[in-house]
Amino acid sequence: MHEIFINYRTKSGKPVAYMCDEKLSARFGPDSVFLARKSIDPGDNYIETLDRAARRSRVLLAVIDEHWLDAPQRHEPAKRALDDPKDWVRREIEEALSSGALVIPLLIGRQVEQLDPHRLPASMAELAECQYSRLELHTLDADLTGLGDRLVRQVPGLAALDRHTGPDATTTAEEPEPQPEPTVRNDHQRGGIGQVGGSVGTFVNDAHGPLHTGRGDVYEGPRIEGDGTNHVAGDNRGGIRQRFGPRAPRGGDQQ
Repeated sequence: MHEIFINYRTKSGKPVAYMCDEKLSARFGPDSVFLARKSIDPGDNYIETLDRAARRSRVLLAVIDEHWLDAPQRHEPAKRALDDPKDWVRREIEEALSSGALVIPLLIGRQVEQLDPHRLPASMAELAECQYSRLELHTLDADLTGLGDRLVRQVPGLAALDRHTGPDATTTAEEPEPQPEPTVRNDHQRGGIGQVGGSVGTFVNDAHGPLHTGRGDVYEGPRIEGDGTNHVAGDNRGGIRQRFGPRAPRGGDQQ
């Protein structure tokens, strides 16, 4: 059973019908799309095959260009093809409508107007009430992609066959790449004191002298500037003397 049946008039609708088949077959599989040229095997009864395929398909796409409505009969050009009950375009649409299939008129280009039920045979007038989809030749590929997206939402059987790999398709997120652990550098650091994750521990930025952040003694004192400052380093075994102001004169020099 084919999911999609492509209905078209051979003389004018063939190029678009073939492109529809190519695009939709690539997305849903070649066996899901019925096109008379490829789907009727040599020796098959084409009358029975066409009737059965149109009746059993879930979707019928009716390719309608500007010549479709008034196309003449092959053997009686003065008469309209759609007025002939044996016209294959008409018969296939009638079969699909009677079976309850989803029938979509594909209007090709801006020249084609929405169908008027009064200009259709009564047996297929319902076609004018089916919501159409318009295809533009210069955007046909994108238009058929959009059509396929809508069919997936409307026909559950097609959703199971969908091979779409475009931007909207669901993809598996890639695993994040492992990040290397931070390394300790001996470069001059600037800034404050902070914590670094991993194996570094505490780092000190803008250190201009010896600084110790672990255990043990600090052996080199800091740089000290200014008057009146005491600094004791190492083992101090004496007193601490400190003078402030100018030195006093000695002995007789005192006044």
